Amino acid sequence: MSEARDHEVEVHDTVEAVVRSQLAKALGGRRGMVEAAVPTIVFTVLWLTTRELQLALGVSVGSALVMLVARLVQRSSVQFCLNALFGIGLGWFFVYLSQRNGGDADDQALAYFLPGLLYNLVYAIGMALSCLTRWPLVGFAVGSVTGDPTGWHDDRQIVKLCTRLTWLLAVPCALRVLVQGPIWLAAHSGAIDTDAAVAALGILKIALGWPLQLAVLGSMLWLLNRDQTPVERAA
Repeated sequence: MSEARDHEVEVHDTVEAVVRSQLAKALGGRRGMVEAAVPTIVFTVLWLTTRELQLALGVSVGSALVMLVARLVQRSSVQFCLNALFGIGLGWFFVYLSQRNGGDADDQALAYFLPGLLYNLVYAIGMALSCLTRWPLVGFAVGSVTGDPTGWHDDRQIVKLCTRLTWLLAVPCALRVLVQGPIWLAAHSGAIDTDAAVAALGILKIALGWPLQLAVLGSMLWLLNRDQTPVERAA
């Protein structure tokens, strides 16, 4: 047991090592990327080919459940499958709200993509505000390892590093809203065809998902490899 603790201390002896560890857990590797992308691909393809919204939603849920069962059988982490199911469930709820408010099939299809846009908007604003107030969100990842949730804030170098990393994490969220938002609004107002908008939103959701996240991760790793900021643990 003591050896495990020593190993943990050795691995996380710098702020950069802490953040790299947290990022590795958050991304989930190639399989996590697939589990995040498959339900969106299924929904988009089925809607465009059948125009059957419930079928598209049902099969996308089914695809996520199949991946969840595979994880359970292999006794591996189900986090990313559950994330996908939560996203689909939230999209389904927005579709239901659109239907209840009298929205037609086109409005309901667009409603599926609305939670993702709102999530990225809130996340981008939240991270930007945390940086502007000099309490960057990445700093709390450092605090979770050091044992002092706010002690990192006393070190100006750590605050500076975590602020840069948090701004980098905010970039993909802001970019998704800036690119997808106008398409969603144009389709909702009838300025562009709904099928074209759904196809574009589906493609962009995948293209601006993991590929963009990996680009940001590369930038973060470059920044993390430049410095070695010691972690001071609480007693």
